[in-house]
Parts: sequence; structure tokens; C-alpha cells
Amino acid sequence: MGKLRVGTLTGQHVVLEPLGTHHLDEVVEAGSGDRSFYGYTQVPNGHDEALGYISHLLDDAANDRAAPFVQRRVLEGTDNTTLVGCTRFMDPQWPLGRIDPDEVEIGGTWLNPSAQRSPVNTEAKILMLTHAFDVWNVQRLAICTDASNEQSRRAIDRIGARFEGVLRRHRRSLQEGHGDMLRDSAMYSITVEDWPSVRSNLESLAAR
Repeated sequence: MGKLRVGTLTGQHVVLEPLGTHHLDEVVEAGSGDRSFYGYTQVPNGHDEALGYISHLLDDAANDRAAPFVQRRVLEGTDNTTLVGCTRFMDPQWPLGRIDPDEVEIGGTWLNPSAQRSPVNTEAKILMLTHAFDVWNVQRLAICTDASNEQSRRAIDRIGARFEGVLRRHRRSLQEGHGDMLRDSAMYSITVEDWPSVRSNLESLAAR
């Protein structure tokens, strides 16, 4: 079986640091506040939820099902950072039998409202996509979201990912009150052929 080999990914505005149990208190803090910003995303609410959330993701990481990160925002003019959310590589596939994955998905992304609509998300995507395509040499990277999440779909379109269609009743819904339902998922992808133009687009967005 292949491996998800990745360490800390460092940018100008964000540092993606592999998730660990030592992040518990900071994850609790980042997920606190106005919960209305997290309508479509699993964001742990309080100590117990954060403990279960981290334990689940670390089990996935130990079994090469995911590579979870905390997102640390670099405070302007300093070397200090503050934890503002999480993201991860997930659902890796190894159809060619290599050590590194041939296909992977980016998902499970959330940011504290203070970091939303900031350079953090764009730069985090640049770091993760660069690692996937330039280090792992994946041939396909997937991004999917709840088909009813128009804000997320616009953000994925903005990256330059290609819409592939909607998978009906695909994954558990994360909307409030929909926990016993399966959502429809809007599926997007970036292939190795798409990557140069997507990279250029993201770098242009980051420079604005």
C-alpha cells in the first residue's frame, strides 16, 4: 500500500502543520464563536467534539486514509501564528501501485470567520496543490462540496477546477438538522494537464 508522506507546508500568509493532539485547545478556540459561518462544514464545537474530531482524523492519518493539517495564520509583521482552522488531503488512491498517491482529494476545510475572505485559503490551496502535483506527482486532484453550497462552489470555480457533475446521495450531510441524510455532492477536479493554468490562476489571485 502507498503512503501519504507530507510534512509542514509553509507560505507567506499561512502555515499548514500536521494535526496533532497538542492542537486540541487551539482547535477548540478556532471553532468557537458564531456557528452560522459553518453551515456546510464539520467544525468541532467545544472540547469533547474537538477531541473526537482530532482522534478520528489521527486514526485516518495512521492508516493513510488522510493527511490532516491545522491552518495557522501568520500574523502580519511578525513570526507568530494563530490557529484559524483545519484542512486535509483525503481519499487517496493508488491505481498505479506507486508509493505516492495517483489521485487525492482536498476537503474537510474550515476557517474561523476572522480568516475567511483573507489570503489564507488561496495560499493554502496553492501549497496543497503544489505538493500534490509537484511532489507526489498525482494525475488527478478532486474537490467536492455540498451541491447546495453556492459559496463553496463559486470558490472552487474561482480556483479553476473543472466541474464534473453531481453525485446524488453521495456523502453524509453536514447541514444543521440534516445529520441523518445523505447530501448531493458537486464534483470538481484538476488533472495534471490542468495544473499549469490552475497554478498561474491561483498565483494571480494571491497577488491581488
